[in-house]
Amino acid sequence: MYIQHLDTFLIAITILTLTPGLDTALVIKNTSRSGAKDGCVTSFGICSGLFIHAGFSAVGISAILLQSAQLFQVMKWIGATYLIWLGFNALMATYRGVKGINVSQDTSHREFKMMRSLREGFLSNVLNPKTAVFYLAFLPQFIDPNQSLFIQSFIMAGIHFLIAMVWQCGLSIAINSAQKLVKNSSILTWMEGLTGTVLIGLGIKLLLDDENSPTMS
Repeated sequence: MYIQHLDTFLIAITILTLTPGLDTALVIKNTSRSGAKDGCVTSFGICSGLFIHAGFSAVGISAILLQSAQLFQVMKWIGATYLIWLGFNALMATYRGVKGINVSQDTSHREFKMMRSLREGFLSNVLNPKTAVFYLAFLPQFIDPNQSLFIQSFIMAGIHFLIAMVWQCGLSIAINSAQKLVKNSSILTWMEGLTGTVLIGLGIKLLLDDENSPTMS
């Protein structure tokens, strides 16, 4: 199954996964609550929700393609612009000194409950409108309209799943011995600025690639 701009997709989804946000905050909070197992199970719940967004995204893209190929191209331009906008917001947050995440300082240890962690992670992701908008805007950049939209969407969600699980579980394990480093505002600010710069570059690259690519038949 062919994924267009696969190298760009891998870079973009990795950078976006590393960017501090709601998912990172929840994993850190739950790790502080009941240890690394809590954080990893929470991550599994979060990442499982990605397939729900991928399915809805494929339905939306299908509806757009039924209207016209030109409308799909416009959607790709909007998606690339959306990446640039995300990067710009990250740079502005860095300039203002705004933290990417806000983690509760409550570190009281509580009993680990698997279903609670799964539920919290899954619902946090599925009910997050930002993730839904992101998938609908992001995936069309890498979709080949001549192949199965659902298979391509789920393959990309699967890649995202693996990258996010590795990152979030690694973060959860590291937190037990390095909580101060993870919560350090200067580290988060540096990550925000770096990811913002990369996202802007990727968005511009996608726009330029689309301008040079042939029109769909």
